Amino acid sequence: MDKKLFRIIAAAAFSFLLLWPIACQKPEKPVEQARPAVIQIGGREIQVKDEAIYKTREIEGRKHEYLSLDFSRIDRPASLDEFQKLYHQPPIRQYRTGTCWSFATTSFLESELKRLGRGEFKLSEMYTVYWEYVEKARRFIREKGNSFLGEGSEHNAVFLRMKEYGAVPASAYTGLLPGKTEHDHSALFKEISDYLDFCKKNDYWDEEKAVSYVKLILNKHLGEPPSVIEYNGQKMTPGEFLDNVLQLPLDDYVSLMSFKYIPFYTKGEYRAPDNWWHSQDYYNVPLEEFYQGIVNALKRGYTVALGGDVSEPGISGDEGLAIIPSFDILPSLIDQDSREFRFYNQTSFDDHAIHCVGLAERGDHTWFLIKDSGAGAHRGPYKGYLFYRDDYVKLKMLVFTVHKEAVPELLAKFEQKGK
Repeated sequence: MDKKLFRIIAAAAFSFLLLWPIACQKPEKPVEQARPAVIQIGGREIQVKDEAIYKTREIEGRKHEYLSLDFSRIDRPASLDEFQKLYHQPPIRQYRTGTCWSFATTSFLESELKRLGRGEFKLSEMYTVYWEYVEKARRFIREKGNSFLGEGSEHNAVFLRMKEYGAVPASAYTGLLPGKTEHDHSALFKEISDYLDFCKKNDYWDEEKAVSYVKLILNKHLGEPPSVIEYNGQKMTPGEFLDNVLQLPLDDYVSLMSFKYIPFYTKGEYRAPDNWWHSQDYYNVPLEEFYQGIVNALKRGYTVALGGDVSEPGISGDEGLAIIPSFDILPSLIDQDSREFRFYNQTSFDDHAIHCVGLAERGDHTWFLIKDSGAGAHRGPYKGYLFYRDDYVKLKMLVFTVHKEAVPELLAKFEQKGK
């Protein structure tokens, strides 16, 4: 055998013998690295601390898995007492209905009545809902089926219905049939939807008869709304109750949005399905001014009706919190474009209306006290309230409604642009 070849074989054998004990050992389990608290992006230090986790919830006997986050790491207000609260009626539930728009806006107007010195009132949400269904059906027939039909609507629909049909105290119209204690509009809406679908398929466009039939469906499920009520010993119509007792300045409320699809400081349509009548009355402002308008209104003593997206991993009724996790988008990257992109691709969607009734500062964040008629808020620790962090409001709240005197600086820019 060639000596050179022999030396190579011998060296290999010797190395094998040396390494054999190591090769036979089980590899050590990799050390789990802690997620860095700070990362570098574009020369900036960015805080990263939120962890995505899966949770399960039982709904109607079935377990559902959903993505959430570990809320235990979130520095939050300790309780409702940490907030500077503005007057509002206690939270109530909408139950199995898509009527958050009426609950939120009615609550907002109840706060306005107190602020305006009119007194403390509990108004009927379902009286407004009844007439909203009627007007949806009317437009559906007039547009020959080319009108969105759903249970949802927008804040300013309440103002429109009150102007047309008045308002009544909650005690005068509950929308609950005898023996019922919880709202459930599933059968009601299906019956209306099926009937209007029949009208469309058969080209039946008799407005008077169609609307009359829809009223019969509503009366069957909600009860017929009163044409006359008694208040403080006096009989009056719902219109007289609105005009003479409530005296709400319904023309003094404005709705604002922040989108790039129309120029800023102009008014236009909020492009959401629940704006079913295509209202063009939304004031469009840049995001930072939109957000600051909400903060300023609360600091000035005005509550705010909000509308936006609540189908997010960073919102939890069980925890009573709504934040934007860093695994979604880092707080420093939330801006006009990142917000717009989510609305454009429909990962931000207008699916809930709420009432903001307080503000708190904690650490580097501003927190908003949200009164919510949805089920999630009522099963959580604060029983009808949620705490929204500033990043959630900036990214996921799409519109807000407030008295015009709460945002005079913003409205002045529209007047200047119009000159």
